[in-house]
Amino acid sequence: MKVKTWLVGLGLSGVLGFSMPALAEMVIGVSVSATGPAAALGAPQRNAASIMPKTIAGEPVKVIILDDASDPNVASRNARNLVESQVDVILGGSTVSNAFATTEVAVEAKTPVFGMSPAKVPDPVKAQWVFPVAQDNTLMADALIEHMAANNIKRIGVIGFADPYGEDWLKAVQEKTAAKEIEIVTVEKYNRSDTSVNSQVVKLIATRPDAVLILASGTPAALPHIALSERGYKGQIYQTHGAAGAEFLKAGGKAVENGIFVIGPLLINHLLPEDAATKQSSNEFIEMYTAEFGPESISTFAGHVYDAWALLEQAVPQAKQAGEPGTEAFRVALRDALENAQEVKGVHGVFNMSPTDHFGHDERARYLVRVKNGQFELVD
Repeated sequence: MKVKTWLVGLGLSGVLGFSMPALAEMVIGVSVSATGPAAALGAPQRNAASIMPKTIAGEPVKVIILDDASDPNVASRNARNLVESQVDVILGGSTVSNAFATTEVAVEAKTPVFGMSPAKVPDPVKAQWVFPVAQDNTLMADALIEHMAANNIKRIGVIGFADPYGEDWLKAVQEKTAAKEIEIVTVEKYNRSDTSVNSQVVKLIATRPDAVLILASGTPAALPHIALSERGYKGQIYQTHGAAGAEFLKAGGKAVENGIFVIGPLLINHLLPEDAATKQSSNEFIEMYTAEFGPESISTFAGHVYDAWALLEQAVPQAKQAGEPGTEAFRVALRDALENAQEVKGVHGVFNMSPTDHFGHDERARYLVRVKNGQFELVD
């Protein structure tokens, strides 16, 4: 309750305007989907941002948290409020659509953006300012398609969001399946806010695919999985890293048993060896987050906020050499430093950025898991 009240206060100040920060104070703006259809993604991100350290590389930090209600138009307004308040960096949005809306505004103000979703900004000039901390869909798709090929799956059906997240995943899957000679027999789409996908699932089953891949995120990803189970579909069902989480498992119940997910390392930290690259970072974040929000609260999406902070820890000292927080010189130098971040250990992988790769992840950022008895277990 204490946290909720504090966040509301920040939200109101986002509407009414903020006082100018002190010269040495770094200001981080956060605009995520704390409510609405994408709340399973954004609410944990809001929570994580509320408990992150109030200093970065020794610099005092002020955090402004706004809710975009899963609406790209609100995300755009939030971004405008934040840049007018001279934030030094923005974290947002929780969905690809909202990330695009945030980026449009932030780039005009030369403000770096940490994408909380795997959004690929098509404009190369604007993309220079965006650093997604969620894993690249192409990297994650490769692991799923490799598993399909190894298990002699030749024909798959696809159902996914009719939005940029679903489209980017579909593009990645089409490239990977073509290379493995796996046929996509049908592609069906639905919206995050839909309450039924019965007609799409009937069409999927009619094509008799060996497996079905669901390209969706958060709890809405459970909808087609449940429908397929209810109609007796016996083939393997695959899900993306955008769906992996306790909220999904709760929403899907027994219907999602045996589903295979590609997943980042945070949620399965307890299953990883002690020498895993992300082990120490994950232990630290899990202890901090669960102490505040409960033992069962840890979330993939909350972890993206930690990773943004880890990247800033390395980048801020370099940016400070060019100017003080609150200045364009600092923001530009921060962007440059982030682009050259090396061996930054987060909870979802190890970041090695470059001018041509603002995701920065490698295979250490992905694992395959299967749902067994309502829990994730590693796939051999």
